[in-house]
Amino acid sequence: MSCHAGRYSGAPMTTRMGWRALAGGVAACVAFLAALCISGASDAQQPTNLRRIGVLLVGFPPASKEVLEFRKALLDAGYEEGRDVEIEWQPAEGDDHQLSESAAALVQRKPDVIVVSTTRGVRAVKRATSIIPIVMIVGDPVGSGFVANLGRRDGNVTGISTMGTPELWTKRLQLLKDTIPQLTRVAVVWNPATPLTAWQAGTVERLKAVAPTLSIQLRFVTVRASEEIGPALSAIHRARAQALCVLASAQSDVHRKTLVRLASKAGLPAMYGDRRFADDGGLMSYGADSMDHWRRAAAYVDKILKGAKPGDLAIEQPTKFEFVVNLRTAKAMGLVMPQSVLLQANDVIR
Repeated sequence: MSCHAGRYSGAPMTTRMGWRALAGGVAACVAFLAALCISGASDAQQPTNLRRIGVLLVGFPPASKEVLEFRKALLDAGYEEGRDVEIEWQPAEGDDHQLSESAAALVQRKPDVIVVSTTRGVRAVKRATSIIPIVMIVGDPVGSGFVANLGRRDGNVTGISTMGTPELWTKRLQLLKDTIPQLTRVAVVWNPATPLTAWQAGTVERLKAVAPTLSIQLRFVTVRASEEIGPALSAIHRARAQALCVLASAQSDVHRKTLVRLASKAGLPAMYGDRRFADDGGLMSYGADSMDHWRRAAAYVDKILKGAKPGDLAIEQPTKFEFVVNLRTAKAMGLVMPQSVLLQANDVIR
């Protein structure tokens, strides 16, 4: 009787399991080493000298034309995002408390320089830091107490003043008169609670001086808060005002959309000093070129990143102005814009 051990079927079970374990371990090591190589290559590709620019967006979305112009100006100056600079966008809306929180959050990221517009925005950032250089885009930097003068100074703030001169209101009233030749009564929305700086006082005096030369009577109407806009416009309607002028203030900026909406609903042709009002549905705006402000802000950033101190950079005043007409709003009001006025416009929103 013969005994058969059977056919040979390979290594014993324990040996086969050992080879499988060894193969698995080798594969794991290879994968681990590959991951290390990839990670190392990725780290090597990451720039280590990126400069950080913080931007507090007060009233501007990240995709706004002004912001896109700022990014383009940086690129033209040789700064490529992701290669040379990293931009920290910090949206900022709401009341002063929310604005302060947004400013503090941006400062905590420790950017090399911060760009910010509006009086409220600059005030919030200044409260959050006295060290990080600030490039501001603001109406009246001296009257607002941000700097003592527009030339050489101490401190961490520089940038652009957008205020122009009180004489701008001569042009604004004239444009209203050209639009509505029969215009005789204009309401002026303002906030007398705002500290009356020399520039603001000059604006009020200029309005009072130029109005009679255009056969216009002025009625000053106070608006301090959002809930006062409706009653103010009702008072303006009762006074039979034919048009509206809005003086710049922190309150008018905060409540911009409400003010524009209610003025348009009341059928009041309105003139504003900032094109954002026209972009939001206001009839007309005439003021310093906001796109130019952001281009120039990028030039300040360039100088600061190259070692300049904010106090050594004089604050620039506007040299370019733009007249914007919202033709959609005019049509909704049933107002026919004279061709002579449209020909003066730098931009017509259709």
